[in-house]
Amino acid sequence: MRTDSFYFDLPKELIAQTPTERRGESRLLVYNRADGSMTDTTVSRLADFLPSDTLLVFNNSRVRKARVYAESETGARVEFLFLRRIDDFHWEAVASKLKKQVVGKSYRFSDGSTAVITQELDRTRILEFPFPVREPFFEANGTIPLPPYIKRRAVESDSDRYQTVYADFAKTGSAAAPTAGLHFTPDLLNELRGKGIETAFVTLHVGLGTFLPVTVENVEDHKMHTEDYEVSAETAAAVNRAKAEGRPVTAVGTTSVRTLESAWNGEKLRNGYGKTDIFIYPGYRFGVVDKLFTNFHTPDSSLILLVSAFAGTEAVRECYRHAIAGQYRFFSYGDATLFL
Repeated sequence: MRTDSFYFDLPKELIAQTPTERRGESRLLVYNRADGSMTDTTVSRLADFLPSDTLLVFNNSRVRKARVYAESETGARVEFLFLRRIDDFHWEAVASKLKKQVVGKSYRFSDGSTAVITQELDRTRILEFPFPVREPFFEANGTIPLPPYIKRRAVESDSDRYQTVYADFAKTGSAAAPTAGLHFTPDLLNELRGKGIETAFVTLHVGLGTFLPVTVENVEDHKMHTEDYEVSAETAAAVNRAKAEGRPVTAVGTTSVRTLESAWNGEKLRNGYGKTDIFIYPGYRFGVVDKLFTNFHTPDSSLILLVSAFAGTEAVRECYRHAIAGQYRFFSYGDATLFL
C-alpha cells in the first residue's frame, strides 16, 4: 500500500492558526458509513447525532509545556521537545539540529539548571539531569508545544485553548494535545450526559508515535514510536459492559482509538498501564470502536491512515474534498468530523 495514496492538496489558508473565538464553536462534518451521506453542522449539535446509549471515550492526558529552549556549551540556542520520562533523572527528547546534539554535550536552561546528553537514539536524545525533573521545571522553562504547521509562537491563551477542559493534572505527559477533545465544553459535556450518554476516560501521552509523518514509500514499512497509556478499572468495566450490551463505543480522537484497540485482547478491555506502538491502517479490524469523532488530519500521516481504516479510504477522500470545497478549518485548531 503506497503512502502517497493518502496525500491531498490543502490550501494553506485552511490550516487553522488560532482556535475559534470561543471553545466549542467549530464546524462538524458528519459522515454516515451506512449510506455514505454527509451533513454539515456544528460541534454544538453533536448530541443530535449520537444514540442515547452511546459510551463516549476521551483521552484525559494533559499537555505539558514540553517545548524547552536551552543554551549549549558552545553558546548555540537549542530547542528540545520533551517526549517522556525514563526515570527521575533521564528524559527522552527531540532536539533541533539533531546530529549536532551528541553524547557528552551539556546544556543550560533559562532557570539555570543543566543537563547532558547520555544517549543518541535514531530520532531522539536522552538527557540526564543532576536533579529529579518534575513539572515545575517545565513550568519554569517551557512553552506549550504548538505543532509546526501553526506558524506563530505560543501565547498565554494557548495554555488554556491547547488543553482539553477535562485534562487531568495528575495525567500530565503529552507533547501534543489530543486535539479532538479541544472542541468539548462543560456545557456540551453536560448536554451529552443529560441525554443519557455515558462518558469514560483513558490516558495516552501523545508523543512521536502520534504526530510523526509517514515517510516510507510503502505504508507497511512505517514503524511507530512507543507511547504510554493507562486504562482504569472503571473505564474497562464501562467499555466491557457497553460491548456486552451491544451499545456503541464512540472514541473521541485517534489517541483514544489507539488506547482502546491496544488494550483490547479480543474479548474484553484490559485495565492497567501499557505501552503501545500500534499502527492502524486500512485492513485493520477494529475490536472496540464503533464510531469516531476526530479532527481533520495532515496528509501522509498515521492519523489519516487510521481514519481511512475506520471509515474507508475513498470515503475519507470524499469527506476531505467536501471539507476543502466548503472551507472547513484543518488540523489541531480546526474543525471536526464524526464518522457514524
